[in-house]
Amino acid sequence: VDKVFLGPDPDREGEAIAWHIWEDIKKENKHVYRVLFNEITKRAVEEAIKHPGPLNKDKYHAQQARRILDRLVGYQISPILWKKVRRGLSAGRVQSVAVRVIVERERDIEKFITEEFWTIEADLTSSGGSLTARLRSVAGTVLEKLAIRTKEEADAIVREVLQGPWTVTTVDEKIVHRSPSPPFTTSTLQQAAFNQLGFSASRAMRVAQRLYEGVDLGEEGPTALITYMRTDSVNLAAEAVAALRDVIRSEFGTEFAPKEARRFVTKSKGAQEAHEAIRPTDPSRTPDRVKGYVSRDEARLYDLIWRQAVASQMADAAFRAMTVDIAANRYGFRATGSRIEF
Repeated sequence: VDKVFLGPDPDREGEAIAWHIWEDIKKENKHVYRVLFNEITKRAVEEAIKHPGPLNKDKYHAQQARRILDRLVGYQISPILWKKVRRGLSAGRVQSVAVRVIVERERDIEKFITEEFWTIEADLTSSGGSLTARLRSVAGTVLEKLAIRTKEEADAIVREVLQGPWTVTTVDEKIVHRSPSPPFTTSTLQQAAFNQLGFSASRAMRVAQRLYEGVDLGEEGPTALITYMRTDSVNLAAEAVAALRDVIRSEFGTEFAPKEARRFVTKSKGAQEAHEAIRPTDPSRTPDRVKGYVSRDEARLYDLIWRQAVASQMADAAFRAMTVDIAANRYGFRATGSRIEF
């Protein structure tokens, strides 16, 4: 052939794979190019082939350095795991640090000295309704500085406040806005999949890999449903943001799309941000549209990713927050609550 395009995953490991293939075929063909795409869709692949580039030697060396680190660290740590936990487990530059963090946390837990403290709540009813208020202050001093350490202290306070009278001193009401969370990175997707779906990290990544590689959507054929799922960035491509805003207007209404598109900044100092955040390749493919073509696990994870990406571009939620301060003798109680306005 005239040209060879190499398109493994757009990360350091993918670069190393491309490099090893190039080393094998460079005698046969001098015209070898690297193409990068974060989603396996017709548009993305065609765009990548229009803009081929050279192989990235620095990325290849970075992957080699990672392999060396895995050996330097792993060859010392893994035998300990075989003796202490189970044979066949391996540890390297990542797991060894994770174990260190866990050990340090466990030592802190063991050193922690437990102390008894009491909280007091009052269930109050008036003609206007009922609420639960928590003891917050004594003679104007906020309770954090006057912790109740024994049951006897708590009982004494209860006897005193029960004599009353109970008087509402202030009512503060205001509208509070809450902005949406950014779209998923690898770590936040794993956390959400565990908390909401009960998926382990490995199960979540296996399912995400299948969604990334593509599923057969009938007349549309094999189609990737999500972008590359190994990323530490919360950024979204401009065209993706525009597509998400279109879906928000059509599916939910114009009031749910803010005037300005949202831009998220990755907070982690060590983030490489080589790829976009995890998002649906085409937001107009709603979870209901793809449900009949995917497995139950794939449908649930796609729904999670689609909702997070769409929500990330939505208008702020608005809550009516209320704080009620109540006095009983020299004790101050506070009740808080909110209801959604938008």
